[in-house]
Amino acid sequence: MQTLSLRTFSARPLFVAAACGLLGLFALSTPCMAQSEPDELPFEYHRTKGDNPLTRLFAQVDAGEVSLEYDAHYGVLPALLDALEIPVSSQGLVFSKTSLQAGRISPKNPRAIYFNDDVYIGWVQGSSLLELSTADPHLGAAFYTIRMRPGRPYLRRENNGCLACHYLPTTQRVPGHTVRSVLTRSSGNINSLERSFVTDHSSPFAERWGGWYVTGQLGGMQHMGNAFLEGEELVPHGEPNRQNVSSDIDTSRWLSPHSDIVALMVLEHQTYTQNTWTRASMNVRGALKAAGEEDDSDEETAANLQEVLQASAKRVVDSLLFVGESKLTAPIKGSSSFAEDFTRRGPFDDRGRSLRTFDLETRMFRFPCSYLIYSSSFDALEPALRERVYQQLWEVLTGQNDAPEYSHLSPQTRSAILEILQQTKQDLPSGWQANLLSDAGR
Repeated sequence: MQTLSLRTFSARPLFVAAACGLLGLFALSTPCMAQSEPDELPFEYHRTKGDNPLTRLFAQVDAGEVSLEYDAHYGVLPALLDALEIPVSSQGLVFSKTSLQAGRISPKNPRAIYFNDDVYIGWVQGSSLLELSTADPHLGAAFYTIRMRPGRPYLRRENNGCLACHYLPTTQRVPGHTVRSVLTRSSGNINSLERSFVTDHSSPFAERWGGWYVTGQLGGMQHMGNAFLEGEELVPHGEPNRQNVSSDIDTSRWLSPHSDIVALMVLEHQTYTQNTWTRASMNVRGALKAAGEEDDSDEETAANLQEVLQASAKRVVDSLLFVGESKLTAPIKGSSSFAEDFTRRGPFDDRGRSLRTFDLETRMFRFPCSYLIYSSSFDALEPALRERVYQQLWEVLTGQNDAPEYSHLSPQTRSAILEILQQTKQDLPSGWQANLLSDAGR
C-alpha cells in the first residue's frame, strides 16, 4: 500500500489550527487565538444588516410565502437546497473533526457540505443543527444556524463565535471562508502539530483534501484525501479512483454517495476568490475613508488611494483569470452530475460558449475567467474598484497587458473570454462594445 510521508509535503505557507466556526468545514477544532471583533474593518460588521440569499429566503419564510418542509431524517435540508437552488451533486464529505459539531463527525459519519455560487450549507447526520453561510455583497461572509424541528425552523445570525475562526490570516483577514486540508487519523481527530494547508486553485494536488472523501477519476494524481494518519505516515485507504464512498459509509443515509472531485475544486476556487474580492473592497473602502478625512489637496493621500486602487484591482483580476492555477498533469472526471449541473447554469453566448464550461484535462475551465464575475459580490465591489478592474481586465483580454503572469492565456483564449463577456455580462463599460474591439491579441 502506498504511503505519503509528512516530510514529502512542499514548504508552502502553514497556518496554526484555528477553532471551529459555524460553517466549520473551513476551520479546525482547537483553541482559536484570533480576536472575535473585526476591529480593522472599515465598517461595523455586527451592526450592518445582511442582504443576501439567506436573509431574503427567511424573510419569505417569515411572511408565509415559502414553506420549508420537514423530513424526519434530513430535517429541512432537502427543502432548503431546493429553495436556494443548490444541487445535491455539490456534496462534499468531510470526515475530520473540524467544525462546531466535531463530536458528531467521524469517517463513519462525515459532514456533508453543499454549495452554489453564494451559499454554503453544512449538515451532520443525527444533528438538529444546520449550519449556513453566504457571501454577503457588503459583509463578506455572513453566518447563520437553523435549529431544525417540525414546524417553523429557528434561524439565528451568528457573529462573534464564527468570526473567531472566519476572520483570520487564512481568510485574508476578512470575514470569509477557507477550505482546509488537514492530517486526520482514522478516528477523525487531526494532528494539529503537523502541517495543514489552506487550498485554492493554485494549490498542488498533493496538498489538497486531507480529511475529505474524494470521488472521481484522478488520472493517477496524488492528494491527501481518502487517507488516514498511521504514525507519521498518511496512508491512502481504498481505491484511488472511487466512484462513490459506499465502501466507507452507508451511503443510503446521505443525499448522495459522492464527494465529487470537480465540486471540491470549484469550492476551493470560489472561497479563495470571494475572500480576495472582500479584501480588495475593504482595502479600497479604507483608502477612500482616509482620503475623505484629508484635505483634497493632499497629494500623498491621493497618490495612496490610486496605489490601493491599482493593487486591489490587480488582485481581483488575477483571481478572475486563475493566475497561478495548478496545472493538471492528467485528465480528471467527476463521479456525479455536478459538472453537468454546474455548466447548465450558463449563461451562454450565441456560439454556446460559457465561462462555466469545464476543461479538466490541463486546467479547470476551458475559458479561465471566473463565473463569479456574474455574482452579486462582483457587482457590489466598490464602484471605483470595479471600474479599475474592468480597465485592467480589458487590457489583459485585448493583449495590451501581456505580463508573464497572464501567459497561460493564449490570444485565442483571451479573445474568446472577451466575446463571451460582451454577450453575457450585463452593465459592461461602454468601451467594451464589440465595435470597439482592439485587434491586439486577436
